[in-house]
Amino acid sequence: MENVSNGSTQFSVKKEEPTLVLPAAETEKGLYFLSNLEQVSFMVRTVYCCKSDAKGNKDAAKVIKEALSKVLVHYYPLAGRLTKSSEGRLMVDCTGEGAIFVEAEADGTIEEIGDISKPDPVTIGKLVHDIPGVTNVLDAKLTLVAQVTKFKCGGFVLGLCLNHSILDGIAAIDFMNSWSETARGLPLEVPPFLDRSILKARNPPKIEFQHNEFVDIEEVSETNKVYEEEIIHGSFCFDPEKLGQLKKKAMEDGVLDKCTSFEALSAFVWRARTQALRMPSNQQTKLLLVVDGRSRFEPPIPKGYFGNAVVLTNSICSASELVKSPLSSAVGLVRKAINMVTNSYMRSAIDYVETTRARPSHAATLVVTSWSRLPFHTADFGWGEPVFSGPGDLPRKETVFYLAHGKDRKGINVLLCLPASAMKVFEQLMMEI
Repeated sequence: MENVSNGSTQFSVKKEEPTLVLPAAETEKGLYFLSNLEQVSFMVRTVYCCKSDAKGNKDAAKVIKEALSKVLVHYYPLAGRLTKSSEGRLMVDCTGEGAIFVEAEADGTIEEIGDISKPDPVTIGKLVHDIPGVTNVLDAKLTLVAQVTKFKCGGFVLGLCLNHSILDGIAAIDFMNSWSETARGLPLEVPPFLDRSILKARNPPKIEFQHNEFVDIEEVSETNKVYEEEIIHGSFCFDPEKLGQLKKKAMEDGVLDKCTSFEALSAFVWRARTQALRMPSNQQTKLLLVVDGRSRFEPPIPKGYFGNAVVLTNSICSASELVKSPLSSAVGLVRKAINMVTNSYMRSAIDYVETTRARPSHAATLVVTSWSRLPFHTADFGWGEPVFSGPGDLPRKETVFYLAHGKDRKGINVLLCLPASAMKVFEQLMMEI
């Protein structure tokens, strides 16, 4: 186990006053529809670390800022503000007010950031701008905040806050690629598809599945008391060899003839976390998997879809069933949850939210979200691909992040947090692979 905090607090950053970057041309105004997959609002932080080339970083902020102004013409909802309708639905008021942009200078070198693949809140706080005094993202109503920090070595870091209710990871990558293409004077390779009405609820709604992702599980354990301990953030690397060993372990009883890395890893982490938290045998535990629905919708979601097309699927079982059964059993539960995600299931989930206004429940739940296949590294603003790019957020107590690991990106880095006593148990279980 590696502690996530990289201990890099040596360099300091001086930030200039935030400015507003307006779209470079007139854009559509008015209310912009957000689907039922986009009714939970929170900011997602990402960082892009770029080393210097012959021209250094002198013009980095100017180039990136001017390109943002131009690309906002195409992605104009990001220049608007979040609002709520009279029915309580999240929408975007396309006011054209612009995105927040901050220029900053660091007194150190980019190497002093340390291993930023293991997010450290102190370091990220220097590189990604937060609006002072705002604790609720809806209070700020913002959709995009950008900061460019120049380092003495000539390198620079682009730190972003993007609102997840506006776009998911794949749409964010498309936006970043469009932004960087604009910075290099290129046309957009994948223009945004802005019509989110393709994911509107049906009229009348048609709920065809149980949708246990919204079910509130009764807590019969004392897990909340355990979380009163010191919380430790952990990072666990699974290189291709270790992933192979894990899949072999999942298939050793002969129940499965094949198994994916995602299935084996999710099953293993779910079991290990349940054991580490010492959930009693009769405690129900839920697994929520974040699944990209783009290719599963009928018809498939258009390329360049600017929005959220990820859905939650689930599996629920008792702690006893999960822990005492072979790993192959847990893999089977994960696989069943993934296979449940069909066009009918996703449309039913959209209609369920339309009817109930429900939000997913996280009681006795583990949420697995995989960023391991998101190509953050493709955003080239003219200084080459970033030497590092990826999320800047630490996982919340119910969440596990999967990040790509290694130069070939074939490994997976697992980030999660647990109470100190539970983390010790989790570490021991990891060593058994």
